[in-house]
Amino acid sequence: MLGRFMPKEENFFELFNEHIGLCVQGSKDLYKLINDLPNAPEHARAIQASEKKADKITHETIDLLHKTFITPLDRDEIHKLITTMDDILDLMEDVAEVIQLYDVTQVTPEAVELARICEACCERVNAAVTKLHDMKNAKDILRIATEIDMLESDADRVMRAALSQLFRDENDFKRLMKLKAVYELLETITDKCEDVANILEGIVLENA
Repeated sequence: MLGRFMPKEENFFELFNEHIGLCVQGSKDLYKLINDLPNAPEHARAIQASEKKADKITHETIDLLHKTFITPLDRDEIHKLITTMDDILDLMEDVAEVIQLYDVTQVTPEAVELARICEACCERVNAAVTKLHDMKNAKDILRIATEIDMLESDADRVMRAALSQLFRDENDFKRLMKLKAVYELLETITDKCEDVANILEGIVLENA
């Protein structure tokens, strides 16, 4: 009888799915921004809108966590997962802000490639997160986590090559510093996606 009045599993998985969907949308808008700098403010506003929606979901999830008696996953895991996903969109917003604040008017093919990898990472994170509600998907989640790790390694390789070329060939110090900041932020997005993959691996190994 008492159980009828106690909070139980709530819509954590729905909140996770909604949040990561916004990350995917943000990554697509980021890729558009990198490829369409003359319209950077428009794309930046779209990223900011996704970030604000995601931030509300993060707060809603944490608030729900405090109110829920029985949670579907360990409380620390829920908190780490939602806040780390939130970091992904925060970094996307940072890229958009840096490009506008530094008046970046031209990027390199390497920056475009990093943005493409960011989008691919977010899509793979989405694929994994949307399977989290059922531990029968454990093998698929672990496989996708490995794919995310590989994408992060690709981003790391692209950034190292880009920085090497930048310091070797770029004579304009201001342009060098601007591009360096963009490269590093884009690569950090893939790092955060890998962090989410690691959290998902931990959840699967703990619960499967």
